[in-house]
Amino acid sequence: MPPVDSPDPTDAPAPINTEAIERARRQRILAWVMPAGTMIAAIALWEWWVWAYDIPHYLVPAPSRIAQTLWTDGPSLLVSAWFTVKLTVMALALAVIGGVTLGALFALSRPVEMSLFPFAVILQVTPVVAIAPLILIYVNSTFAALLICAWIVAFFPILSGTVIGLRSADHNLRDLFTLYRATPWQRLRFLLAPSALPYFMASLKVAGGLALIGAVVAEFVAGTTGRNTGLASRIIESSFRNEIPRMFAALTLVSLLGIVIFALTSWASRRVLGRWHESEIRREG
Repeated sequence: MPPVDSPDPTDAPAPINTEAIERARRQRILAWVMPAGTMIAAIALWEWWVWAYDIPHYLVPAPSRIAQTLWTDGPSLLVSAWFTVKLTVMALALAVIGGVTLGALFALSRPVEMSLFPFAVILQVTPVVAIAPLILIYVNSTFAALLICAWIVAFFPILSGTVIGLRSADHNLRDLFTLYRATPWQRLRFLLAPSALPYFMASLKVAGGLALIGAVVAEFVAGTTGRNTGLASRIIESSFRNEIPRMFAALTLVSLLGIVIFALTSWASRRVLGRWHESEIRREG
């Protein structure tokens, strides 16, 4: 009879850490419950404060009145919100394309950076409020002028993050790629781009909010009104007509758009970096 091998204890499946799983589940629940609870409490306090002190709606409207205004004026406000969304998304897309392309040129060519970087700095430090009137004069299309203003605001963070990220690759790995005679494409794909991704995703979060701010500020400066305009125009019209609840309703939509943009960029960052980079890997405990 052949001998029976004793079972190897290393072959046994690892025990499931139920405590860690339960702790992670509680953390996920708290990540939603705590912010939502705080926001609901703040809105309830606001509502009580308005009604308790009998504050007129033309000074500070109650949240319930703002919600009623959103319901009654929803169609026109949503049209304006869609205009702002298109302007913001297009400005952010152009900022990503231009910032990544120019950042790659800066990182790969020192003479190009020394020649063009001062112009990028000038665009960053010059307030968009100051140059928006000039852009509106020189550009025939109002939408194109607003797009340029929003792009200027969102461009520099993408450029700066891309340049820093492409230059943050480990020097020992750079020497290794040189030793193995890697092509420029291989160096960019397997070394520089992965090292730049965390910096790019961080700058994308910043640029998303700045693109929305640039779109709203540019429309304020332009003073555009009419049907095919954004939420900033609705705020301007409401201030002229002293319709404060409608102004708060438009401002609420602007804030919600900013929250959505931040949530989408944060989700993209987790999808891109969540499996390998320390900034997005979730640890137990």
